[in-house]
Amino acid sequence: MIGLWDTTGNEVVKALAAERRSAGGVASGMALTLIVVADEKRVREAEAAATIAAAAHPCRLLVVVRTDVERDRNRLDAEIVVGGRLGPCEAVVMRMYGRLALHAESVVMPLLVPDVPVVTWWHGEPPEEIATDFLGVVADRRITDAAQAADPIEALRRRARDYAPGDTDLAWTRITPWRTLVAGAFDTTEARVTAARVVAPPADPTAALMCGWLGSRLGISPQWERTDGFPRMREVQLTCANGDALTLTREDSVATFRRSGQQDRQLPLVRRPLGDELAEELRRLDADQVYAEALGAMAGVSGLDQRPGQRVHVWKDPATAQRAEAGVTAHSGTSATP
Repeated sequence: MIGLWDTTGNEVVKALAAERRSAGGVASGMALTLIVVADEKRVREAEAAATIAAAAHPCRLLVVVRTDVERDRNRLDAEIVVGGRLGPCEAVVMRMYGRLALHAESVVMPLLVPDVPVVTWWHGEPPEEIATDFLGVVADRRITDAAQAADPIEALRRRARDYAPGDTDLAWTRITPWRTLVAGAFDTTEARVTAARVVAPPADPTAALMCGWLGSRLGISPQWERTDGFPRMREVQLTCANGDALTLTREDSVATFRRSGQQDRQLPLVRRPLGDELAEELRRLDADQVYAEALGAMAGVSGLDQRPGQRVHVWKDPATAQRAEAGVTAHSGTSATP
């Protein structure tokens, strides 16, 4: 590992090139560039997830940590790891302080691997508009996580309003095992589904997307039975036109499949590590039309997959926005003296 403290982007590029030459074959065959935007408290978790994902998708990992954007002095600290503790990838962890944090692309762009796709993953609360983050604008694929937001359901609605082909969310990835089991239930029947019910906590984004997926694929309006009795989505029940009821109920890492007139079956339904979820999303770098349809059905927005795939960067200074908001709050809290 090479540590560069209070350095420049040019020095980071030189140090990475030198480390690549030392590593030799370890640094060859990069499939993509993965940009991770994370808070300081989530850096280690992001690195652990990227290590798992890199085992399946060798990549150049660029971790951007933005800190204290109102700081008077700009500073860049960087750690460079090639073929070390982060697995078969080239990794650069960059901590940016001051106004430099608002222009992270000035350091990141020279580090992109030529002629390979770029994926940006926000490991933290998603941005309200991806176009305001240049690191999302330059990416071919963009991964958010609505579960990290204070209001996950509203975060998904924002993703629908802001959607462009190439966007995805890890809440969608987390229901892949559910969708696989539900779809498999129809291998032995052609009965039409007339109703669906999802049992889950009221703020569960996976349940919201499950309802959207069922609604978009089956042409029905699923019922969401909200409950605080379980930490995550508990059950999916489908009612067919012939009277059959198909129910998938989760218990820890096992799901019980029940169907009218048949014996219950136990099926695996394991909650996967974050790295496995990330690796799944890196398998495909084209637009996910099924996700777009599910997200649109959940949010009541149509035609998501017909939108342009490219965004135009919109400059936003969070420090200025915070000061303006504080000024409005202070002004509204004062009253004129009679």
